[in-house]
Amino acid sequence: MRKNVLIFGLASGLILATWMLVMVGLCYDGMNFENGMIYGYAAMILAFSFTFVGIKNFRDKYNNGVVSFGKAFRIGLYISLIASTFYVGAWLIDYYCFVPDFMDKYVAYMLDSAKAAGASAADIAKQTEEFAGYKEMYKNPLFVILLTYMEVLPIGLVIAVISALILKRKTAKTANV
Repeated sequence: MRKNVLIFGLASGLILATWMLVMVGLCYDGMNFENGMIYGYAAMILAFSFTFVGIKNFRDKYNNGVVSFGKAFRIGLYISLIASTFYVGAWLIDYYCFVPDFMDKYVAYMLDSAKAAGASAADIAKQTEEFAGYKEMYKNPLFVILLTYMEVLPIGLVIAVISALILKRKTAKTANV
């Protein structure tokens, strides 16, 4: 199980980390942050599809076609944790080494978007205060890590649950002769 989890977790993590780095680079070159989020979450779903493949691979190749929901979920959880850790690590390196002003640019974009959408002055003030809190939290690396995990890990866990439900099998399929 360990080798299977590592292979599929690393594959998923490399996709997540690479895509995140590309998207952050594109956002800095003037791409719309909202479109970046859509593409980012689509890439997360694609990358976490390796969870399904990893569970199926374990069930069919290493466990005689049988896997319980619990075992399948555990495999999916480990794959998601490895992939999410790659994502978090890539973000920490990118944020602290290459885009330390990310929060300033993101906050400015979000406030400009709210103004363009016709938000009231009170709404803008409320959002400004809320974003100031996020910017303050981003000064602490622990919060950066926690917030980044909160961005990616729940998606991995949902896909792990769905994959485990689909792939669980109590008895091996018999071949018709």
